[in-house]
Formats: sequence, structure tokens, C-alpha cells
Amino acid sequence: MKFPVFSILLAVNLCLAHLAAQTAPQSGGTPPASSTPPPQIYGKVESGYYTSPTGLYKLKIPVLPELGGGLSDTPNVVTFDDDFNTHISIGAFALSRELKWEFETRGAKDFLIYFFVNIVMPDFATRFPGATMEDNGAFLPKFQDGSMMIFTLLPGGSVFAQRVTLGTTREPVVAKRGNLCFVKYNHVLVISTELAERVLERSTYHKTIEEENAMLRARLLDIVGKMQFTAPPPETKN
Repeated sequence: MKFPVFSILLAVNLCLAHLAAQTAPQSGGTPPASSTPPPQIYGKVESGYYTSPTGLYKLKIPVLPELGGGLSDTPNVVTFDDDFNTHISIGAFALSRELKWEFETRGAKDFLIYFFVNIVMPDFATRFPGATMEDNGAFLPKFQDGSMMIFTLLPGGSVFAQRVTLGTTREPVVAKRGNLCFVKYNHVLVISTELAERVLERSTYHKTIEEENAMLRARLLDIVGKMQFTAPPPETKN
């Protein structure tokens, strides 16, 4: 936590300014090296909203700067975090010709399971050895024309582990994430969020699996409910 000690800061700044004046070149000197540039943002941030790089969706940023909130993204995935209890990622992956065939052949439910098992889980397993899927996933046939809710357990995969300041050494917690998958405008959407309470509350945490899943489900549906989707322009025919 930062405490504003104004008198000390003012004195330090005056000393630094005086030192800089004494050591600065009189003319033709080499300018100081620029500070590290901020990380590149592939999407667009404007008026408190994030728009994905392809324009597929727009979402009010779900974290606050005053609470340590921030975002990072790639051309496919954006992640929102804060210093308290928020970790949300949204992935949008364009359907290749092969994936379109799988989707049309398998149908929404089987395709989403296929996509998660073969594309998402291998990434989890690489980063968090021992990662598993719970066997209580649920298909929501009326939500976004068919959505799959999948819960994952990630040993040592919590983004909140470093925020626990307990003095005793404990085994790394097994993080739990809820993942909601659906197809929208020829893209597979994978929205994930971690159950922060499982890590931060530790010894006082006594939720059942059913209660955990209900909490994650409600949060994921709320996130998607706030997303604004935009259909891509129609393909032109020659």
C-alpha cells in the first residue's frame, strides 16, 4: 500500500531536479532513454469499454483501476484482473474450414466438448500439470443457441495464490475455473473465470461442488449477458 508522504517526496524531487541541472549536458547532449512503453493492446479501449480486435464483441471493462484492475490481450484472448477477486478471460477463435465441418457434423453440444477437450484442455495441462475436467458439465440448449458449461481443476493454477499472506507453508491450492463455450458468428467463444473464494478464504471455505458450480455459472452468464456482439459484414460474391 502506498502512503503519500508529501514533504519527503517534495524534498527528493527538488534534490533530483538540482542534480539533473548540474549534470545535464549544456548542448548537443544525448537525450535520456525513454521509459518502457506500455504493453500493446490488440483490441480497442474507449470510454470504459473493451472491443475485441475483430470487432466481434464489446464489453464494459469489468475491473476498476482504483482496485488494481487492468487488462491484457492477444489477437484471440483478453484477460481482466484486479487485486481482489476478479480473473476473467474471453477467448474468440475463428472457425477454420475443418472446425466448421466438425460443428456442422457433430452439432453444438458434441462440438463444444470436442473443442474444449482437444484445444483448450491441452493448453491447461501444459501450464498446470494434472489439470482435469469435472464430470459435471452442463449443456444449455437455449443459451446462445447452445452453450457448454465446463468446470476445470488446475493444480497450482490460481492467479490469486500470491495474494495469500498466511505465515504457514501450505500445498498450492487447486484452482477451480468455470468455462462457458458457444459458437457465435463463426467464432468459438470461451469465457472463463476463477473461483477466487476457493483460494482467498482457505480454512473458512466450505462450499460444496454444487454451490461452487452455481456461483461460477451465475458469474459466467452475467458476463455474457453484458457482451454486445456484432455480426461481421456479409461476404461479397464475385
